[in-house]
Amino acid sequence: MVEIQEEQEKKPRCLLIGSPPKKKGVIQEEPDELKDLFSKLCMEIAGVMVLTRIEPTPAYGLGKGKVQEIADMAKETFADCIIFDWEIDPTKQRNWEKLTNIPVFDRNEVIIRIFAQRAQTKEAVLQVDLARLTYSLPRLSHTYGDLARQRGGSYGAKGSGETQLELDRRQIEDKILQIKKELNQIIVNRQVQRKQRERNAMPSCALVGYTNAGKSSLLNALTGADVFVEDKLFATLDPTTRKLSLAEGSFILLTDTVGFISNLPHTLIDAFKSTLEEAAFADLLLITVDASDSHCKEQYAQVLSVLEEIKADSVPRLVILNKCDLIEGNELAVSELDAAFPDAIKVSAKSHEGFEKLLERITERLLGTQALFKIPMSQNSLVELARKNGTIIQEEWQEDCIVLNARIPGTIDQNGNASTRTLAMLMKYLVQ
Repeated sequence: MVEIQEEQEKKPRCLLIGSPPKKKGVIQEEPDELKDLFSKLCMEIAGVMVLTRIEPTPAYGLGKGKVQEIADMAKETFADCIIFDWEIDPTKQRNWEKLTNIPVFDRNEVIIRIFAQRAQTKEAVLQVDLARLTYSLPRLSHTYGDLARQRGGSYGAKGSGETQLELDRRQIEDKILQIKKELNQIIVNRQVQRKQRERNAMPSCALVGYTNAGKSSLLNALTGADVFVEDKLFATLDPTTRKLSLAEGSFILLTDTVGFISNLPHTLIDAFKSTLEEAAFADLLLITVDASDSHCKEQYAQVLSVLEEIKADSVPRLVILNKCDLIEGNELAVSELDAAFPDAIKVSAKSHEGFEKLLERITERLLGTQALFKIPMSQNSLVELARKNGTIIQEEWQEDCIVLNARIPGTIDQNGNASTRTLAMLMKYLVQ
């Protein structure tokens, strides 16, 4: 009984294959991110092999010598499966499994499985199911050893009938259609909620960034929310919106979004499109960067790439260097971050360091810079316009004019043109 229990509790052993460096002459490091992803699946690492180059061959995607080396290493290390740190197509996956007689996965499948573990709400479960089914559809045949199994029909009569593979494929396609219908209804509900927020004319911010950069911790620290926080990848899959208080009694909406990762599978991008769109509809993006991560510059570049893919690259943004308390005293790291992110705001969700400056910058970008206006009595309707679209800090009615100390959204370019209608109408009454 003890041996049976130990066998059941035994973790699968996997051989990790790291991708070669993108630039020639650069020594590729071990796939730390894949290891981190892999550790979330409760498996053991049987071995790691980092490739120096890839020879694109039709059968395996690698040269014959390297293919045999990987197969031998999997056998020597008693690996139960092989995981590649890049996407492999279904044909190559089947060839690898026939050669090694063990399951073979790629980076995309690992990420989808982690998403499946993290999904809690109905929307997240549906989105992950859609991504998983879409990914598995072209890979169905590798799950069957005998594709000749059939149902129905008789020889010489109505044909041989459908194979099990065809039946399963049709069932998956029907399931995908059903999930898409349910997700479309959720999307409609989100659009209704978004329109209600727009009618309230309350500006919105979206926290975006690489996974595990501390976005949920920032949301909790800034708004007093109770969003689930844990030091792990993709802890948050659902967008959470909370009200954030700014200066002069103003409020904005702050939304936490799903984290990005390099080579995020397109099936997940498509499935989480409605969730990721929260960033595209925001008035301001708060791009959160983990200052303590040595790969933060590469991660920031990946975030910009995903924002471009979801058509959110034109939204105004602020860069936030989070977890700065972890690099205090490391002058080299601080100077490198200053050079890479010169306009970034350094904060710590744990100690609330830098929050005052962050709120000030958000206020300026969304509510406008504080300014003084002298409005003639004949134009007193502009006061109501400023009250509706901006924030009036002080209002004084004098004999010949109305003096307003207010924040008006918008900016003025080098040619003196205002970016918003309200600011354009009040500009000529601005006190320099």
